[in-house]
Amino acid sequence: MDAQVTPRPGAAPAAAPRYPITLRINGQETRLEIEAWVSLLDLLREHLHLTGSKKGCDQGQCGACTVLVDGKRINSCLTLAVMQNGRDITTIEGLAEGDTLHPLQQAFIDHDAFQCGYCTPGQICSAVGLMNEGEARNADQVRELMSGNVCRCGAYPQIVGAVTQVMNIPAVVETTDRSVVVGTVPV
Repeated sequence: MDAQVTPRPGAAPAAAPRYPITLRINGQETRLEIEAWVSLLDLLREHLHLTGSKKGCDQGQCGACTVLVDGKRINSCLTLAVMQNGRDITTIEGLAEGDTLHPLQQAFIDHDAFQCGYCTPGQICSAVGLMNEGEARNADQVRELMSGNVCRCGAYPQIVGAVTQVMNIPAVVETTDRSVVVGTVPV
């Protein structure tokens, strides 16, 4: 027999428990009290209004929500904020230093490495994490290690060009005779 709890008539429903956490977000210590089920992405976007990280699939498949936790890239939609208590969180908003863009941000502009731009914050944060990991030695490895970040516009050649430039590794070598005009559809 299952026991059923019936609230007293007129009693207010019990509030969900909230938990204190401290995060260092983009270099600033932030103390919060949140419910246990709040994802890091929702905390950043909805509670702190840091909307650079995007909610794409909300299932960890597109990478639009990528942020850095202690310098490592992570899909912020797949982790609970309470699990990151005490950690350093860096979002796209925290990469630039004042008016000076992070080298990857500038390279994305220089290489025209975005079209709609929805994935760009996640792509850049992922590229910073990739550089921190030190695993990529060539453009193919950059492509493979960035494969968790999806660009629906197909700006991959420009993204790889931007990342390889900043990493100072061999540039992409075109194997065809077709010239590519950035921003156009190949015939």
